[in-house]
Amino acid sequence: MAERLQEGPQQGNRSLSFDGGFPGYLPQIPLPGNMPAEPVAIADMANMFRITHRTLHFYEEKGLIKAGRIGLMRVYTHADIARMALINACREIGMPVAVIQELMEELATATSEEDASAIFQQALVARKRELIAALSTIRRQMQQIIALLSPDGAADQASVADLGDGVELSDLERRCLELIAEGYTPTRIARTLDMAGEEITAMEAAIIRKFDASNRFQAVAKAVLFGVIAS
Repeated sequence: MAERLQEGPQQGNRSLSFDGGFPGYLPQIPLPGNMPAEPVAIADMANMFRITHRTLHFYEEKGLIKAGRIGLMRVYTHADIARMALINACREIGMPVAVIQELMEELATATSEEDASAIFQQALVARKRELIAALSTIRRQMQQIIALLSPDGAADQASVADLGDGVELSDLERRCLELIAEGYTPTRIARTLDMAGEEITAMEAAIIRKFDASNRFQAVAKAVLFGVIAS
């Protein structure tokens, strides 16, 4: 369903002060379940996306979202939630804020959901290329480190490959890891694997621990480096 960006609503006899809606359309993005009725308080908005109030303020400062007001309270609409879902998806795959700003500017010119989806697909393809290039760089740098640490580079290369043998993944964890590598968000992984969001969160945490990584993207980088999954 096309997500047309519009002005905020009226709540009873209280006028909601909005800075104005965003033009254009959004691509289809999974939305949080059980969305509260409009207007949505900032606390509910933050909880839905597991972010802080400061993060929402930051996105507002960058012109990515706009909050309305009921007196001094910041509030949002369902259209804002849809927009935030897109921003969150972009941040999940490591897209810089400046690139998200450019994406939103392009989406403002979209005249249909098809246009918006095409624009978003182009951004995803560009990000995928960046991640592939980064993985290649990590592999090359690791090889250089190995060569500097030991004259017996071949032996150390084998030892790096052997590190992957020490990481035991179930078939489900391996599939989850592959989906992370493809840029899937936890919500999309849950839908693809027909699992609850909490189960995916727990599985990703287990994968990150097994690779002794600090986040899901580092886990993917190590998995590719160790030959656990293909680049």
